Amino acid sequence: MSFGRRTGLPDVEPMTPNVLVVTGRVTRAAVPGLCAELEALLDDPDGSVRDPDTGVDCDVGGVVHVDLALVEAIARLGLVSRRAGGRRLRLRNVPSELQSLLDLVGLADVVDVGCGTEAGTGTGVGAEAAEGGG
Repeated sequence: MSFGRRTGLPDVEPMTPNVLVVTGRVTRAAVPGLCAELEALLDDPDGSVRDPDTGVDCDVGGVVHVDLALVEAIARLGLVSRRAGGRRLRLRNVPSELQSLLDLVGLADVVDVGCGTEAGTGTGVGAEAAEGGG
């Protein structure tokens, strides 16, 4: 008797999520640039929106200053991801200060907050790059 060989791991999502990496200090001026970077990750090169089942992750582990400007950026990034096929933004490597602030302003229910460190296909966009500086 012969059994066909299965490739890959069972019950594992084969699609690698898109990852937007946010580092440095996020200012209000950086928010439009971060939103544009996320839109670029969500769109196929032909301009169509990618499969809604594709994950959308935002790694905020490299953020050096947690404040309301960062919270505003996360809220706007969440809107961008929802407008691109109803996706939910997942935050990774969330500092405890940011988690507390998201809870305080009520955004913890709007975005998925996780602490994974799994790498994906991403863009290393720092707040400085989005501002046009550093």
